[in-house]
Amino acid sequence: QVQLVESGGGSVQAGGSLRLSCAASAYTYSTNCIGWFRQAPGKEREGVAAIYTDGGRTYYADSVKGRFTISKGNGDTSLYLQMNSLNPEDTGMYYCARDHTLHCSADPPPPLTGGTVRSYGYWGQGTQVTVSS
Repeated sequence: QVQLVESGGGSVQAGGSLRLSCAASAYTYSTNCIGWFRQAPGKEREGVAAIYTDGGRTYYADSVKGRFTISKGNGDTSLYLQMNSLNPEDTGMYYCARDHTLHCSADPPPPLTGGTVRSYGYWGQGTQVTVSS
């Protein structure tokens, strides 16, 4: 059973930083992708950043480029998201998700929107991030 457990969320003021962590269970598929997603109230879930094991590629949403950094720990069971220069638009529930289907080996990786987001098969419960102005 694939398990993903997020932690590290909280409340910060604009300009502050947070570091999210995702503890992941061992995964059967060596070629896979794992990433961070967020959902604000009344909005669709959107991709924030992802890592692709095939080639070590990373993807960032335009809204977080230069501010957020995704990384993995040793092995394949830890994922992090360092978030700097946070602004109120970053507020939302942040989820860790993992998949191994075709989009995970695409080069370049597809944007983390719409159907690609829905393609991720395994999701954590989420951790809340609130940024106040």
